[in-house]
Amino acid sequence: MSAAALEHPRSWYAATALPQPRHVPLAGSTSCDVCVVGGGYTGLSAALHLRERGYDVVLLEQARIGWGASGRNGGQVVSGQRQDQQSLERRYGHARAQVLWALAQEAKALVRSRIARHDIACDPRPGILHVGHKPRHARAEQRYAQWLREHYDYEPIRAVTRDELATMLASPVYYGGSLDLGALHLHPLNYAHGLAAAAAAAGVRLHEHTRVDAVSGSAPVTVRTAVGELRAGAVVYACNGYLGALLPEVAGRIMPINNFIVATEPLGEARARALIRDDVAVSDTRFVVNYFRLSADRRLLFGGGESYSSRLPADIAAYVRPHLRRVFPQLGDVRIDFAWGGTLAITRTRLPHFDRIDGNRYVAHGFSGQGVALGTLAGKLIAEAIAGDQERFDVFARVRPPFFPGGRWLRQPLLVLGMFYYAMRDRL
Repeated sequence: MSAAALEHPRSWYAATALPQPRHVPLAGSTSCDVCVVGGGYTGLSAALHLRERGYDVVLLEQARIGWGASGRNGGQVVSGQRQDQQSLERRYGHARAQVLWALAQEAKALVRSRIARHDIACDPRPGILHVGHKPRHARAEQRYAQWLREHYDYEPIRAVTRDELATMLASPVYYGGSLDLGALHLHPLNYAHGLAAAAAAAGVRLHEHTRVDAVSGSAPVTVRTAVGELRAGAVVYACNGYLGALLPEVAGRIMPINNFIVATEPLGEARARALIRDDVAVSDTRFVVNYFRLSADRRLLFGGGESYSSRLPADIAAYVRPHLRRVFPQLGDVRIDFAWGGTLAITRTRLPHFDRIDGNRYVAHGFSGQGVALGTLAGKLIAEAIAGDQERFDVFARVRPPFFPGGRWLRQPLLVLGMFYYAMRDRL
C-alpha cells in the first residue's frame, strides 16, 4: 500500500477525530510476552486487558490505529448477538443461548465502563430503533421485543407501532419495530483512539505502519515485519476483514465484505430532529441493512449498500445515494460532504469466530457488523484465556462457524450469488 493509503480515509469520523499521537513503526529486534496484530477494537482491548494483568504487550498495526472497520463503522453498540435469541435457543439450547446473551450484555457494559473509566470523548448516546421494511418484519420485531422482556427480563426494549413510528422517524418505508434503550451509539474512531490512549498509558508498546509479513515458530513465536522482528510467548490475531493470508488455517471461516456510509451537509437542529425525533440510531430489517443516525453537528450519517470485490466503488456517494433517497425521499437533493467505505468480516452463522491454534495463537474475528461491543469483549476474553482461564473464550470457540463453501478462493463468487438472491428478496 502507498503511504497515503495507510492514513485514515476521508470520512466524517476522521475529520472530527480528536488529535492522536503517531506511534513509530517497529524497527530492529525485540521481545514481549504477547504480540497483538491489529489496532482495532479487538486488538486494543486485548492489549489493554493483558497489560492490566501485568503482561508485556506489543501491538502492531499495518496502518493507523482504528484504520479499519473500527474507525469507519456505523457506531452502533447493539444488544445481543448477530443471531436473535430465539434462533440461538433452537440451535444451541436454552442454557448456552442464555450464556451468549449474558456475554453480549457484558460487552455493552464493558464499552460503557471503558468510556467512563478513561474519559473517552466519543459522544455516546442511548437508543437503537429496529424497523421493519415489510409489515411481517415489523410484527416480528414487535413480538421479539416482548419476548425478550418476558423470557430474558430485558426491560429496556419495547415494541413500536407503525403509528408511533411515524412520529419518531420521518420515513415512509417502515411499518413499525422496536426501540432498544439499552443499546447505544457513538463516534467509533474516537472510541478506538480512546482505547489506544488508555493502552499506551498502561504501558502497551504501540507501533503503526508496521505490517506483519509472517509468523513462525511455536515457543516463542517469531513475528516478522519488513524492517523488524519480534519474539513473543503468544500472538493475538485481531485483523478481522484484513486478515488476508496471515493465518490461512482459519481464513475460510470469514468473508471480507465492503460497506459504505455517507455524511450529509449539516441539517440544523430542527431539520435533523424532524428526521429522527429522539436522536437514536436506526437499523432496518433488509438483508443488506440500511443504518443511520444523526451526528453531533446534525448531519445524517447513512450507511447503505455492500460490495464483495476487493475494490471500493469509484463514487461512493453516488453508490449510497439511491438507498438514502429510498428511506428519506425529502433528502433527495441534500449535499453529501463525506462518503467512505471499509471492509468488515462476516461468518456463515453471523456469530464471531474464536479459535486457539498451537496453544498460543489466538484469533477472534467475524463480528458481522456488531464489532463495537463484541470486538471489545473479545479482547477481554482473549486476555482471560492467555492468563489461563479459557472458559468464557471457549463459549464462543464451541460455536465455531463453518467454513464458507469453496474455501478461501471460491467463497467470494459463491457469496455474491447468495447475496444477489437475498438482495432480490429485499426488493420484492
